[in-house]
Amino acid sequence: MTATANHTTTGWQVSATGTRVVRPVLALIVLCLAEMLVLLDNTIVNVALPSMSTALQGSFSSLQWIVDAYVLTFAGLLLAFGHLGDRYGRRKVMVIGLVGVGVMSLAGAFVGGIGQIIAVRAGMGVFAAAVFPATLALLTGLFSDPRARAAAIAAWTAMAGVAIALGPTVGGWLLEHFSWRSVFWINVPLAAALVVAALLLVPESRAPHSGPLDVLGIVLSLSGITALVWAIIEAPHNGWTSQVTLTGYGVALACLALFVWRELKAPYPVLNLRLLTNRRFSFPALSITVAYFSMFGFLFLITQYFQGVREYSPLEFGLHSLPFALSVGLAAPIAVLLAQRFGTTAVIVTGLLILAVGMYIAGQVTIDSPYVGTVLISMVLMGLGLAIVQGPATEAIMSAVPEDEVGAGAGVNDTTREVGGALGVAVLGSIVASTYKTQIWPIVDKIPDTLANATDKEFMRQTAMSIIGLREKQQGSMFAPQIEGIITNMKVAVLDGFHIASYVTVGAVLVCAVVVAIALPWRRDAAQRSMLLGWADKPKEPESTRM
Repeated sequence: MTATANHTTTGWQVSATGTRVVRPVLALIVLCLAEMLVLLDNTIVNVALPSMSTALQGSFSSLQWIVDAYVLTFAGLLLAFGHLGDRYGRRKVMVIGLVGVGVMSLAGAFVGGIGQIIAVRAGMGVFAAAVFPATLALLTGLFSDPRARAAAIAAWTAMAGVAIALGPTVGGWLLEHFSWRSVFWINVPLAAALVVAALLLVPESRAPHSGPLDVLGIVLSLSGITALVWAIIEAPHNGWTSQVTLTGYGVALACLALFVWRELKAPYPVLNLRLLTNRRFSFPALSITVAYFSMFGFLFLITQYFQGVREYSPLEFGLHSLPFALSVGLAAPIAVLLAQRFGTTAVIVTGLLILAVGMYIAGQVTIDSPYVGTVLISMVLMGLGLAIVQGPATEAIMSAVPEDEVGAGAGVNDTTREVGGALGVAVLGSIVASTYKTQIWPIVDKIPDTLANATDKEFMRQTAMSIIGLREKQQGSMFAPQIEGIITNMKVAVLDGFHIASYVTVGAVLVCAVVVAIALPWRRDAAQRSMLLGWADKPKEPESTRM
C-alpha cells in the first residue's frame, strides 16, 4: 500500500511514465458517471413538468418548485459536503450521497401529490450535494501527474456540460415510451450500480489533519448560500425589489458576512478564505460563475424557444439540443491541452469571447429562423465557449488548492457553477417574463370568455407554454384565426425578451473577459509550464514509496 502525505491509495497513482493507468481510468469513469447522475437531475425533470401538471393537477408555481427545490438544496450544501468529505472520507460521503439519491428517486416514483414530489426533489438535492464535490476531489487526488490530472479534469468538465444538455433528450425519450414517473425510476439502478463500482474501483481519500469540525462555519455557509439562491430563484415571482426579496438578500448578506468573519478566525475553517487572494483561484472561479450564468440562462431561453415558439415535442427538443452537448464534449479536453500550451488566461478569455458571440447570435433568432442557421450556430458556439472556459478554469482552481483542502475547493468550484446557473435562470428568465407580461397581459385581458375561460387566461399570463393548449383548441374551432393571432403575439413577446436577455448576457461575459484578461497572469511559472508540457523530467519517487 502506498501512503502519501495527503491521502491514502492502493497503488493507483499514475506515474509520469504512464504505468498503472487502467484502474485509475476505470475509477475516473465511475466518478464521471456519478457526476452525470446528479447533474442530469438538474434538467431531466423539466420535460416531465407538463405531464406532472396534468396527472397531479399542479399549479404553475408548484411546478416551478419541483425544479427549484433540487437546485436550492443542491447549491446550498455543496460547500458543507466538500468539507465533510475532506474530514470523514470523500468516497464515503459520495457513496452515502449515491445511496440517498437512489432511495429518494425510488420514493419519487411512488408519490401521489405535487407536495410530495417537491419534498423528494429537495431530498435528492441534499444527497446530490454529497456526490458532486466528492467526484472532483477524488479525481484530483487520484492523478498525481500534472498532465494526467489535467486530462482527467477535462473529462470531468466535459461530462458536466454534456449531462446538463442531455437531460432534455433523455427525459424526452422516457416520456415518449413511459410515464412521468420514469424520470425517477431511471436513477435507481444507475445509483445502485455506481455504489458497487465506487466501492470496488475508487480508492478512499481524506485530509490527514482535519481538526475540530467547524459546525458554525457549515451552518453559516449553508444559511447564506441557501438564502441567496432562494432570493434569486424567487425574485421573478416576488419582484426584484419586493420586501421578501430584499429580506432574502439581507439574510444572505448577514450570514455570509458572519461566515467570512468566522472563517478568518477559526483554527480549522470549513473554507480557507485566503485562497480567494490567489488570483489563479479567484478569477477562474469568477469565469466559471459567468460561464454557467450564460449556459443555464441560454438553456432556459432555448427551452422556451423550442417548446413555446417552435412547438417541438419533448423528444424533438432534446434531439435538437444535442449539438450543444456534442460541442461541450469535444471541446473540453482540447481546451485543457491548449491551456497547457498557451496558458490558462489566454484560453479562458478566448472561451468567454466565443460565449459572447454565441449569445449575440442567439439574440438574432426570429420566429421564422431556420434551425440549420442562426439557431444551430449559436448552440455550437455556446457549447464551445462553455467547454473552453470551464475545463482550464477548473484545472486552475484545483491546482491552487492544497491537497488536504481539495474537497472544500471542489465545493467552492461546484457552488460557483450552481449559483451562476441560478442567477442566469433568474435574471434572464425575469427579463423574458417582464417583456412577456408587458406585451401579452393587455392582449389576454381583452380575450372574450367564449374563447378562453379565467383559468386559461391565467395560464396564458404566466407562461408561453400555454401555446400548446391554445394550439389544441384551435383544431376545428370557429375562433381559429383569433387564436392564431394570439399565439403569434405570444411568440413575438418571448423572442423580444430573448433578445434583451441575450444582450445582457453578452455584456456580462465581455466585462468578465476584460477583468480576467487584466487580473489573471498570462504565463505559468517556468517550472510548472515545463512540467505540464513534459519538458522537464518529473522527480522520481523514492524506492520505499513504490509498490
